[in-house]
Amino acid sequence: MGLIKAAVSAVGSTLHDQWKEYIRCEDLGQDILMKRVSTKNGVISKDSAIQVAPGQVAVIFQSGKILDATAEEGIYTFDESSSPSFFAGQFGEVFKEMWTRFTYNGAPNKEQAVFYLNAKDIINNNFGTPAPVPFQDWSHPIPNQMTGEVTPLRVSVKCFGKYTFKISDPSLFMSKIAGTADEYKKDQLVEQMRAEVVGAFQNVLNELGNSNHKTPVLELPSTTDEIKTIMEQKVFDQPVRDRGLSIVGFVVESVTLDDESNKKIDQYELSSNGYMQQGKLVGSFGDAAVAAANNEAGAMNGFVGVGMANMASGGMFGGAINNAMNTQPNDRNTVNNNQQPAAGGSFCPNCGSQVNGGNFCTNCGAKLN
Repeated sequence: MGLIKAAVSAVGSTLHDQWKEYIRCEDLGQDILMKRVSTKNGVISKDSAIQVAPGQVAVIFQSGKILDATAEEGIYTFDESSSPSFFAGQFGEVFKEMWTRFTYNGAPNKEQAVFYLNAKDIINNNFGTPAPVPFQDWSHPIPNQMTGEVTPLRVSVKCFGKYTFKISDPSLFMSKIAGTADEYKKDQLVEQMRAEVVGAFQNVLNELGNSNHKTPVLELPSTTDEIKTIMEQKVFDQPVRDRGLSIVGFVVESVTLDDESNKKIDQYELSSNGYMQQGKLVGSFGDAAVAAANNEAGAMNGFVGVGMANMASGGMFGGAINNAMNTQPNDRNTVNNNQQPAAGGSFCPNCGSQVNGGNFCTNCGAKLN
């Protein structure tokens, strides 16, 4: 049994009138992935016509197995005496395998139908990360003064966008998802698929943030092609493929940093041109300096501790301390007015340590005069 493609001229000829039944399916649009079409008595008579429109796959189903299938548009005559013809277009090999292995137990004898599958790209499917996702941002590198290595700033992002998918293996789609339902809509699948797409996207983010790609966080929306390539190479969308589907398009529309990540970047930009201490933002160090400046009772004690850390890091935080102190001019004046140096001594303006003469601070090495 199988399909025999009719001549185009037959549609408007007297042969058209000789067809027993004329089976066709309206355009499936973007919402219907599969639809079952049959005759009133559930039997497709010999010499009946089956129409396949552009963007459709027609699968001839009888008594629990696949008789024939085609993804090539046109008009076909159903001939019970012919062998499967497999006018299948791009799904040729898929249909041959489908015909030999696709069965349903317990189907009534001689039940016949045509299952039309949507072969178009299914567009405008939204996705978004439900919670901020960790990302290594190489646009804000952190130098390690001890090892000389540079590491990325760790931030957390929320991403939103759209993806496009299509049915790539009708056999898998029917056996794993749609079965022999009268109609299978995208809404029945899209929530599960969205979760799997987000999972695949998170894996892609890890790749984009590694040392091979070093993608800046705010450039993620422009990496559409790279995202798709990585997803294909690493097969991050394997759960989707296992259902006979494939992701054919992926667009990141917006990237949003969480509040903590925004704070990190602000500190990075504002604190001494982004100096770091062994992988930690100098902003944290600067916060300590500002806190010390705000503490009237123990400001100098705070700066002594800051100065010790500065000495341990080779003086790399001197600029950060100055920045922190310069952001608090009034408090700094208060400290200078209220805190009197010990007899015969003074305080280092850089680290706050008490000095007893000399031209250089014995703690941080800063010039005193």
